Amino acid sequence: MTEEEFIKDLFDIPVRVKDNIIELPLIDGHANNQSQTQEIFSDKWTEAEGYKDIEKLYEFQFEWFLSLYGFKSENELAQYLKNKKLIVDTGCGLGYKTAWFAKLAPHAIVIGMDISDAVFIAAKNFKDHSNLFFYQCDIAKTHLKKNSIDFTVCDQVIMHTEVPEKTFHHLADITKPKSEFACYVYAKKALPRELLDNHFRKTTHAISKEEMWQFSEQLTELGKRLSELKISFESPDIPLLGIKGGTYDIQRFIYWNFLKCFWKEEWGFDLSKSTNYDWYAPSNAKRFSKEEFVKMVSNNQLEVSYFHEEEACYSGRFLKK
Repeated sequence: MTEEEFIKDLFDIPVRVKDNIIELPLIDGHANNQSQTQEIFSDKWTEAEGYKDIEKLYEFQFEWFLSLYGFKSENELAQYLKNKKLIVDTGCGLGYKTAWFAKLAPHAIVIGMDISDAVFIAAKNFKDHSNLFFYQCDIAKTHLKKNSIDFTVCDQVIMHTEVPEKTFHHLADITKPKSEFACYVYAKKALPRELLDNHFRKTTHAISKEEMWQFSEQLTELGKRLSELKISFESPDIPLLGIKGGTYDIQRFIYWNFLKCFWKEEWGFDLSKSTNYDWYAPSNAKRFSKEEFVKMVSNNQLEVSYFHEEEACYSGRFLKK
């Protein structure tokens, strides 16, 4: 079987392979919020691709991926991928992590997919990876056959789908038995932050793209100025509001408990602005408690191989029984 025949056989509909792009006969129609998600992330990744510091984002994300999914080093991840013949990266954005997997697992076929037009940027930027392919789809309906994937990755994406629980079920479904599905979800924050997040997502859905970028710039400037104050204080526990006591930098206290005003000095203004943009712009951005995430895992007949938790998220690798 040729590589092209192998790829075509993975799908439950006829597809065409042209260079490193997999072409579906048509892109499924998306519900309102998924159409918005498609537009938001197409806009975000087109803008971000031109940032001069974009490599800093890539380096950070590679290191964070290792931490999120239980690998001590890049070499350990490469060893893990050695027996994986087919790897999919769902919600791949600009495809830099997908290309990373393709580099670490040259023996495997690696496929990246995303609802946004970023897949075409990815296909252009990483055309020299002969084992790497991309296509555009809603990751809740990949058209991949059940029990076909050796390692399924959905990193920092599933929350932006219309019904994350259904997307999770589908991605678990396409994963082979005795193989793993790696997934990340946003964690629920303090009550004031959750209420403000919901308010802004509803409000920003109704404003223009230009106004959304302007809002993101304002949040970034706020985060920058708060950070530059270099003020720390001791906060009391406020359980009714979900605010945890402890020593906080003032910027991080506001960030975790009231308003996402992201600022990372090493990244600079543009990348920080882009991070604020993709938090508030998509209407679909569900957050989970630890209990809700663990229940979703068990409901899909998956076992926890590795589990990670931090203030922002929960993630893990889950073995299909």
